[in-house]
Amino acid sequence: MANGWARDGAVQDQIDDSIKDAVRNARASIPVGASATHCDECEEPIPEARRKAVPGVRTCVKCQSERDSARVHSGINRRGSKDSQLR
Repeated sequence: MANGWARDGAVQDQIDDSIKDAVRNARASIPVGASATHCDECEEPIPEARRKAVPGVRTCVKCQSERDSARVHSGINRRGSKDSQLR
């Protein structure tokens, strides 16, 4: 189905690119390597149960919760219509 000036399949390409970006960002945030014994931010000890549950963990639960709540998602607008740019 054609969509204005866009070629057939362009909308699906936009959806696929958005999903690829989200997967890439999620994979980049997965910790790797040996877990730290103390938090990199507050120096508090990281419980052994957390170190076993999350390989490569570098922060305590409190600091990680603060990081997660401050996470910003990209606002990339992949739609090409003028109306989508105005919102």
